[in-house]
Amino acid sequence: MTTAQFGREMSARGEFVRQPNRFTDRITADGSSGWKAEPGRYRLVVSMACPWAHRSVIVRRLLGLEDAISLAVVDPIRDERGWRFTLDPDGRDPVLGIEFLHEAYLATDPSYTGRVTVPAIVDIETGHVVTNDYPRITLDLSTEWTAFHKPGAPELYPQRLRAEIDAVIEPIFRNINNGVYRCGFATTQEAYEEAFHALFAELDRLSQRLERQRFLVGDRITEADIRLFTTLVRFDAVYHGHFKCNRHKLSELPVLWAYARDLFQTPGFGDTVDFDHIKRHYYVTHNQINPTGIVPVGPDPAAWGIPHGRA
Repeated sequence: MTTAQFGREMSARGEFVRQPNRFTDRITADGSSGWKAEPGRYRLVVSMACPWAHRSVIVRRLLGLEDAISLAVVDPIRDERGWRFTLDPDGRDPVLGIEFLHEAYLATDPSYTGRVTVPAIVDIETGHVVTNDYPRITLDLSTEWTAFHKPGAPELYPQRLRAEIDAVIEPIFRNINNGVYRCGFATTQEAYEEAFHALFAELDRLSQRLERQRFLVGDRITEADIRLFTTLVRFDAVYHGHFKCNRHKLSELPVLWAYARDLFQTPGFGDTVDFDHIKRHYYVTHNQINPTGIVPVGPDPAAWGIPHGRA
């Protein structure tokens, strides 16, 4: 049983319940899904504040798909109408011609009443949302868009490592990516403490794993590292205080802090991080948690440039 509170689903125990993805069509190399991978056909809509959307921005950059798939960035401050294109001239996306992402959602499904989420890939010709299925979006960018990858693009989801990657990312999603939200949006002490302990137990397990190897799976960056990074890079700025994930800061966990800086200093990672958008989104839009809307000044982002020593 779930109830709605703060615009989000909560269990009877006060646990945050993540909304299922509404649009789950896939874009495939051969078009057998009904949507063919074609340069210039689709627009990726993201918020630079959102960790789920940030994954797709990193993968797009690493694979060199910037010219194949255009990018729309919404305002980090979301009002009651949802994600807004107020960063663009006249408050309208110049390609899709819409002011709010919910316009594309309703064009696709006029009966839709759920929350509008990013990332979303929109078909430019019809204005319809193809997918907001964030776990699948990045995997398909890696496996279905290979004809348009830049020369020497990394294999982020190599066939030989997929079983291991899948096994690693499942508890990362449950306990860390979603775990910080389960801490932050919990409405009972019991639900909060359960999520808190699961979060830090998983971080401890990953610290032990990363003491022995540079990356999570194999000897190169994979999808698993990208999924962990987008939570780690927000940890001290947002989750530690705002979401009460405060057993330790990331910067107090030596292995994970060095690992996160290693990724941050890799092209495609740190240069896609926008701490201003991140902090303003969380601290201003979650008024049930931070009713004053005050945005913290720190922490100092210069710390991300400290040598990591993991090479």
